[in-house]
Amino acid sequence: MKCLCGWMLAVVLILSGCSVQMPETDPSVTEDALKVNQGANALDERFSVPEGYERVATADHSFEKYLQTLPLKPYGEKVKYYDGRIKRREVYEAVIDLDVGERDLQQCADAVIRLRAEYLFEEKRYDDIHFNFTNGFNAEYSKWRAGYRIKVEGNSVNWVRSAGLSTGYKDFRKYLDMVFAYAGSLSLSKELRFVDLADMQIGDVFMQGGSPGHCVIVVDMAENTETGEKVFMLAQSYMPAQDIHILKNPDNQAISPWYSLDFGDALNTPEWNFQAGDLKRF
Repeated sequence: MKCLCGWMLAVVLILSGCSVQMPETDPSVTEDALKVNQGANALDERFSVPEGYERVATADHSFEKYLQTLPLKPYGEKVKYYDGRIKRREVYEAVIDLDVGERDLQQCADAVIRLRAEYLFEEKRYDDIHFNFTNGFNAEYSKWRAGYRIKVEGNSVNWVRSAGLSTGYKDFRKYLDMVFAYAGSLSLSKELRFVDLADMQIGDVFMQGGSPGHCVIVVDMAENTETGEKVFMLAQSYMPAQDIHILKNPDNQAISPWYSLDFGDALNTPEWNFQAGDLKRF
């Protein structure tokens, strides 16, 4: 296994996270133009689709269905950072009801990893839960579940058997925190494959991996029954670690939180600009 030396590993891991980048558009609109079901706490139940559209049908037990029905915190809840502070810049329409943890770990790529891993854990697809560290080390949940733990020491990263069978959710969350600490947008971008924008599916990721880098995940889609035009919804976390949230559309508040797939060459989100060629898939 190739490993970076200790200090180089630390530097690379820090650089692989998200970094602040502001879009050219002004995302300060605060009034929602689309009606929402304020009493609903599931994504597909709270947000209706634009007039003339139908929500994309998804199969039971699929990643697409999992994202489309994500649990939301009560209407009006604020995004909080890992230390309890409130995110003052309201770039979001809703907050996903998943813990953020107590350390500055769950940032942009970590949120995508979190959603994918939570789905696979719920479906008991334990062997499919594995993510690479920035230095290439493969963190397999099946080994963690069997009682192995990851030891990072100097220039080496190794599995060490130091625990008993670890099948509960609490140990699963500890595994995720370890992944969050040593993975990032740079490593995740290498695990995903490019897909054409026209073939977008729920679960795809707009990804710019690097230093800096950022990513957002498609959590819902709808299609116009007459024209075939598609719209999609995005979720993200950011820096510092914070609740995963559903993004506003800064360019078209009339359909927010939906975005038109016909956005041209550049996709403007409240805290990052992506290109049409940035779409990737697990």
